[in-house]
Amino acid sequence: MPRWRTDDLYPGLDDAKFTADLTALQNEVRALEAQFDTLNIRKDGAEVTPAALEQVLTALNALSLSRNRLGSYVNAFTSVDSRNALAQQKMGELVTATLPVGPLRSRLTAWLGGLSDGAQAKLLADSEVAREHAYFIQKAVKYARHQMTPPEEDLAARLNPSGAGGWGKLHGNYTSQLLGEYRGQPLPVTALRALASDPDATVRKDAFDAEMAAWKTAELVCAACLNGVKGEQGVLAQRRGFADAVEPSLLNNGIDRETLDAMLGAVKASLPDFHRYYRAKAKALGKEKLDWWDITAPVGTTDTEWLYHAGADFVEKQFRTYSDKMGDFAARAFREDWVDAGPRDGKRGGAFCMGWEGDASRIMMNHAPSLDSVSTLAHELGHGYHNLVKAHRTPLQRETPMTLAETASIFCETIIQNAAKEAAQGDEKLYVLETQLLGSSQVVVDIYSRFLFEQKVFEKRAERDLTAQEFGDLMTWAQREAYGDTIDTLHPYMWAVKPHYYGSMFYNYPYTFGLLFGLGVYAQYVQARKEGKEAEFQTRYDQLLSSTGLADARTLAQNFGIDITSQAFWESSLYVIRGQIEEYEKTVG
Repeated sequence: MPRWRTDDLYPGLDDAKFTADLTALQNEVRALEAQFDTLNIRKDGAEVTPAALEQVLTALNALSLSRNRLGSYVNAFTSVDSRNALAQQKMGELVTATLPVGPLRSRLTAWLGGLSDGAQAKLLADSEVAREHAYFIQKAVKYARHQMTPPEEDLAARLNPSGAGGWGKLHGNYTSQLLGEYRGQPLPVTALRALASDPDATVRKDAFDAEMAAWKTAELVCAACLNGVKGEQGVLAQRRGFADAVEPSLLNNGIDRETLDAMLGAVKASLPDFHRYYRAKAKALGKEKLDWWDITAPVGTTDTEWLYHAGADFVEKQFRTYSDKMGDFAARAFREDWVDAGPRDGKRGGAFCMGWEGDASRIMMNHAPSLDSVSTLAHELGHGYHNLVKAHRTPLQRETPMTLAETASIFCETIIQNAAKEAAQGDEKLYVLETQLLGSSQVVVDIYSRFLFEQKVFEKRAERDLTAQEFGDLMTWAQREAYGDTIDTLHPYMWAVKPHYYGSMFYNYPYTFGLLFGLGVYAQYVQARKEGKEAEFQTRYDQLLSSTGLADARTLAQNFGIDITSQAFWESSLYVIRGQIEEYEKTVG
């Protein structure tokens, strides 16, 4: 399977141009520090004038371009080979070089946070650059209310690589090299987890047992990592005056508590529908109840060989049914080798898309021959399409919260799955329905369990370190809350499996937001197509994606006639999934 191209940026990590650019970045950071000192950019510092703000934002955007280019390049090596010593070294140098940027961003936030409403309005009226970055300024004012003292913010940013950042890096490197013994053969944990989709129940069960044994050997390290990450995050949330650990994530994700409560209320009300799906799947597999190793088991049959290249052709073809622009985009991604497709030892699990240079992206995934993997490819290409349409924005304008970052990916995934279902007959239709519902249930039910788990971890971590056994107990409790009594054997080590816990706070519910919001937007596309207004929709849709760093989710949703604070909106998207569950139940019989 293809591996992504990197030599269009630099010939290698030891290339003289790469070394020169890294040195230049270090000089840019020092120059920005000097500029901040000269202009007195700090809390209660100099007056916020159009001239000073324009200088700072211009320099910060330029620095971001340099940092993003180098960071993406190094990440293209560390993410697919954690044993690459040179890449790890360069990543360390890059982190050290850009360490002052965090404190500088905190100083800028504090500086802008002192603006009164009148001063803010005058600044926007007098400066085009300020108007172009109005949402960035508005966010800074909100963030400033939750800042510690400048020295404390500076210290927190500089200690992060040795604290939560270091623990997260350790978890990623350590688990990417973790092996389990499967039928006498050592396999990476990512490969063991891939066997959970094998049609043979004995293969799935043996792989699950091997995975559990592997995580048992890693539980001490993973527990230390999780305690370190959540301990630091919890302390900082408290010191910054947030009501709880969830509140900072709301600010980061561009939503409010009312929106989160409306969405989670709809999710909780929908759980009985998903439980019907799990019972129907157990019936299809000839079991009374599912075990964890059955959750991703295939149901139905397909004559389609979902090998990578066939899947890529299918994705491009279906993207063209939406628009030539999207189809051409997919063709370009494949032609220019944007995708690193296959699993291998030392490569991190899961999938992601990262910006590369200009309007290009790079996509990492661990392909298996299934419609689910092809859907993942479409999902990540959706992120790439999002990068494409907002490429003309400045780096600060492109900063998109996770809630809105999933809009294009869910939209593209829905195109693929609906196309597969329309073409399917008999058992193949069941296979496609299973793929759809498996994805939706993971993003609704399993994500809900992850949210509940993380909430409890923050509460208890405020008191003391937690043991691996306690993490496992909290994980199975959360799974039982979400899955009900439909799953017999649960997965007590899911807290160690998911890298999301070791990065941003509550890196879970935005996926649910993205799925349900994406389904809502897709429903509008279907209606526009019926009315012959596809071109109009496509223009509005690209404008939405282009603007995800220019306003909060509530404002952008209103432009599409969507009220995300209403539980009824979220229920309408979940109603689409309920219809698929009813169809699934009828097909299973």
